[in-house]
Amino acid sequence: MFSSKDKKQIENRGSELHTVLVQIENFKSGFPYLQLADAATVGNGIIKLDKAGLEKAISLYEEKVTHGVRPLKFVPASGAASRMFKALYEALEAMEKSVPAEKVLESNKGAKQYIEGLEKFAFYTELKEAIEKNGNKMDEKNKIDFLLNINGLNYGSLPKGLLKFHKYPEGERTPFEEHLVEGAAYARDNKGNVKLSFTVSPEHQPGFELLLEQIKGKYEEELGVSFNVSFSQQKPSTDTIAVDLNNEPFREKDGSLLFRPAGHGALIENLNDINADIIFIKNIDNVVPDRLKKATIDYKKALAGVLLKQQEKLFFYQKELNEKHAVALDSAFLAAASTFLENTLNTKPEKNQYYTEKDELYQYLKEKFNRPLRVCGMVKNEGEPGGGPFWAKNSDGTISLQVVESSQIDPESVQQQNMAKNATHFNPVDLVCAVKNYRGEKYNLINFTDPATGFISQKSKDGKDLKAQELPGLWNGAMSNWNTLFVEVPIETFNPVKTVNDLLREQHLG
Repeated sequence: MFSSKDKKQIENRGSELHTVLVQIENFKSGFPYLQLADAATVGNGIIKLDKAGLEKAISLYEEKVTHGVRPLKFVPASGAASRMFKALYEALEAMEKSVPAEKVLESNKGAKQYIEGLEKFAFYTELKEAIEKNGNKMDEKNKIDFLLNINGLNYGSLPKGLLKFHKYPEGERTPFEEHLVEGAAYARDNKGNVKLSFTVSPEHQPGFELLLEQIKGKYEEELGVSFNVSFSQQKPSTDTIAVDLNNEPFREKDGSLLFRPAGHGALIENLNDINADIIFIKNIDNVVPDRLKKATIDYKKALAGVLLKQQEKLFFYQKELNEKHAVALDSAFLAAASTFLENTLNTKPEKNQYYTEKDELYQYLKEKFNRPLRVCGMVKNEGEPGGGPFWAKNSDGTISLQVVESSQIDPESVQQQNMAKNATHFNPVDLVCAVKNYRGEKYNLINFTDPATGFISQKSKDGKDLKAQELPGLWNGAMSNWNTLFVEVPIETFNPVKTVNDLLREQHLG
């Protein structure tokens, strides 16, 4: 299938031939659907903190940080903003074909809302200046054209992290800045250092670095912290090969193989390069102005407190299982460890598997306890799209908590679809992770993914159809084999910006 030139290309990308062959096999066989066992609900997989529980969890986290726990905030920020402006692109295209603006706005509700609310946007002043600078009129076409294109703000070509989202009396803030401010509130260590890691696309990294250079000193002085910000890019070695409709490698015009970015699941490699005791994960566009940050800050600390409390017990069992042989551990210890694994870490053994042999149970527990730990916030479902919390069957027969996307659920199975409908919560991408064992040694996170999860889609290149493959999502298959807890978080902590008009919601206005 591959020439020596192809193999050299694969090698130069940092990929392995075996991995590429597996990807081609995935195109042929497809990915199996995940087998749901039940929807996770409050009391059945989702923890609901009362006021006292919330305060206790916050206090525990703050105390642990005082005693040297080192946090870090990880923000996937490579997403392009172009999808935010779909309605505006359609309106501009029509106006450029000489369709009257009034008629365009009559049929394009998104563009109409944008025009009517224009003065409320944080970028309005800058947009107005860009239009008027060369004597242009503030007409409907220019209000859209100068926002999207290079002659104005060029927002259509920028990442979300660099757009002006929020207005303050002293100026405007981008999501990148909001994450710095937010990070200072819950991710600072006991020396006042705040570590943040952003994943960005190569062409936009200079823009992030320039903005950081401009604002770092100001925020450090205002917030009394020292920022340590790093950037990383999705690794070319994580790209997946594309195939034609016959599942043969898709070739560019020059005969070379075509590789495509493999979705946010590839970021597990970036996460794997990070060394911290606690890692907060949150998407770039889920930010609010300062007046609404308290709920987010409280619940971020609380999720970390829940994680640290259970990590203490997890480390106790890890140590015993790793440093003693089965023969030295009594039945009461093994029973207590089994109960903690099943009822707190939410991993249930294979059905009808009672581990009659002591050594068998010991090996099973040792494997399951020696895994990374994550606590995921879950929001009550109010119709937002996204993955949900479920109990699902794993390849080894165990049942555990998983974040499941709708594309992973068999659309033909009435039983599975009914379970999906019973979901009461969804995943807002609000995670706190612990990636070290009781000795402080970091896990290799790549060992805890489920390569049997993924997604195949149809695309085109140079007018030819092709099939593309996405890796398991970062909080889906890429963390499939982690110990997992779900905690309910309030809807106020979830304020994503999917379209430009989301910035007109009350939560984003100054």
